Amino acid sequence: MYSKSDVLEYVQEEDVKFVRLAFFDLRGVQKNISIMAGQLASAFENGVSFDASAIYGFESPEKSDLFLHPDPTTISILPWRPNTGKVVRMFCTISYANGTPYKKDCRTLLLNAVQKAKKDYGMEFRFGTEIEFYLFKLDENGFPTKIPFDNASYMDIAPEDKGENIRREICFTLEQMGIQPEASHHEEGPGQNEIDFHYSDALSAADNAATFKWIVRTRAASAGLYADFSPKPLVDKAGSGFHINISCSDNSKKRNVLAGILKHAEEITYYMNCTEGSYNRLGSWKAPRYIAWGHENRSTFIRVPATTNEDASRLEIRTPDCECNVYIVFTLLIHAALDGIKNNLEPPEAINENLFKASAKLPTLPDTLDSAKKIAEGSSFIKEVLGF
Repeated sequence: MYSKSDVLEYVQEEDVKFVRLAFFDLRGVQKNISIMAGQLASAFENGVSFDASAIYGFESPEKSDLFLHPDPTTISILPWRPNTGKVVRMFCTISYANGTPYKKDCRTLLLNAVQKAKKDYGMEFRFGTEIEFYLFKLDENGFPTKIPFDNASYMDIAPEDKGENIRREICFTLEQMGIQPEASHHEEGPGQNEIDFHYSDALSAADNAATFKWIVRTRAASAGLYADFSPKPLVDKAGSGFHINISCSDNSKKRNVLAGILKHAEEITYYMNCTEGSYNRLGSWKAPRYIAWGHENRSTFIRVPATTNEDASRLEIRTPDCECNVYIVFTLLIHAALDGIKNNLEPPEAINENLFKASAKLPTLPDTLDSAKKIAEGSSFIKEVLGF
C-alpha cells in the first residue's frame, strides 16, 4: 500500500511527468484530469477542482465546483505510455469545497457499503468478475463496423481464434498494472472474447474492472480494432455479459445473502442493465430473465457453481452487462445481501430445469429499460442505499 509520501517519492525517482486523476460519472464512465507531477503535492493537500455541471448525473451550473482527492493506494503506471516522462493514474474520491464527501461519488458509496458490512455485521464480501466483449474491424476511415474480427466460437484456438494475441497483450498489461487475470478465452459469438479475474475486495474488484475496460479499448485500438462492451452488438449472436461472483466471509450466511439479492433483483435491474440494448439480451443466450437460482444452472438469475473447494463457495449473478456502473452495482448487491442477513431471509427452492426452454410460473426481471427505471424510482431500498 502506497502512502502519499511514497507516491511523491516514486513520482520523482521514476521520472513521472503526468498524473491522471480518474473518477466516474453516474453511468460508470471513467473521466480524468491530467496534472503535471509537480502539482501532485498540492492535489494531495487541497484537491483539484472541476466543473461538476459538465459530468453526467452530477450538478447543475449554479453550484458546480467539486474537488478530486487522489487515493495514493491506487497508483499505477500506464505501460502503454512512453518510458521517458512516464504517466501514472490514481483513482480519486470526490468532495465538496468544505471537504464533505460528494453524495454521488460512486467509489465512496461502495466504500461506505464495505465499511457498513464490516462494522455492523462483521462481514466481508469478495468479488470476481467475468467480462465479455466483441472485437470488430474498422472501416477505411477508422470508424467501427459490425464486422467481427474472426468467426471463431466458444473456446476455439488459433488460427480460427484471431483474438488470442490481443488477449495476451491485455493480460500482460493487466499484470504490469498490478492486476491479476485468472483466465481468458474466445466466447460463443464471432469476435467475442472473455477475460476473468481472481477474487478481491469489493473496491479493488470494481477498480480493476474499470481499468480492464480501458486497457481492452486501448489495446484493441493499437491493433486497428474496436472493442465493443455493449450487451447485444449483433442481433442474432450471443450477447455480452458482466458476470459477478460474490462470496462472503461467513459461509453460513450464504443462503441469507442469496435470498437478499433475489428479494431486491427487480429493484436493482435498472442499474445492472441500464441501456435499451440490455433488454434485447435478457432471456436468451445464457442471459436469464427469471428471478430464480439453481445449482450449476446458467438459466437462472443466480447460479451456485460446482466447486471442489467448499471454502471457494460463491454466487454468480448472470444478468448484468458491461454498460453498468460497477461501483453502484456492487454497492446495491452488498446492501441487498446485508438485508438478507439482517432479516434471516431464506431463498425459495432451487430450480433445476432449463428456463430458456421452459415456461415457468416464476417472477421475472423487468423486460424494458423504462419498466426497470420505474421500479427503481419507486424503490425505498434504492433511495435508502444511494441517497439520491
